[in-house]
Amino acid sequence: MTILQTVVHATGLSLGHALVLGIVEGITEFLPISSTAHLILVSDALRLADTEFLKSFEIIIQLGAILSVVVLYWTRFWNWSIFKKLVVAFIPTGIIGLAFYKVVKGYLLGNIAVVLWALLLGGIALLVFERFKKHAETEANFDEITYRKALLIGVFQAIAIIPGVSRSAATIVGGSLIGISKRTIVEFSFMLAVPTMLGASALELLKNHGALAGQTAALGVGFVVSFITAILAIKGFLSFIKTRNFTAFGWYRIALALVFYLYFVR
Repeated sequence: MTILQTVVHATGLSLGHALVLGIVEGITEFLPISSTAHLILVSDALRLADTEFLKSFEIIIQLGAILSVVVLYWTRFWNWSIFKKLVVAFIPTGIIGLAFYKVVKGYLLGNIAVVLWALLLGGIALLVFERFKKHAETEANFDEITYRKALLIGVFQAIAIIPGVSRSAATIVGGSLIGISKRTIVEFSFMLAVPTMLGASALELLKNHGALAGQTAALGVGFVVSFITAILAIKGFLSFIKTRNFTAFGWYRIALALVFYLYFVR
């Protein structure tokens, strides 16, 4: 039996599937469209078995995308003031995520209905937000973010424990609502993903390491591919928001929810 056959036999996940999911993760992780929702929907479209391994795989390959942020923003992580604000912002997310881990993993993650409703309502929220919020284009200035605002950003981010909400959308919209400029909150959201997803992946490894045993090939492919595509996605997103707002992402979320409901929900 080949390595590929062994992986498919044990998990229902081929290296080709891992490649596709890695690309999806890398492209969507930092856009306000929910990478978790896309991984769940693509997995469902590919008819992949909703196993514990697949759920853990979808969480852990996010580390590849997170590594891209570390590479691109390496020097800023050494800024003590920024680092402390990231810690403060992570606290409410960590507490809420830990408290609701069993609920999310057992009832929400993989629930297509929850994902579609979150995508739809989140898309409407983005459209309403852009209808009334005007953005001024400035360079990122993390001095705008006080410790109080950092804490509030963490609270907004915690809403994204609901699959389909989008961590990026929650932090960007929440940060904008409390007066942080667009470029600043987008880049802070990128950096905040690092401790958030490191914590989520560490918790997943601790609680479900048995489900991952012997599946290093699929995990490795997903990790590397998500890292490469995330770098391209981040650069593209930053270029996009220089001249455009988030309206297109709102319409995309709505369209995706409706199309998936009409053609894929069984």
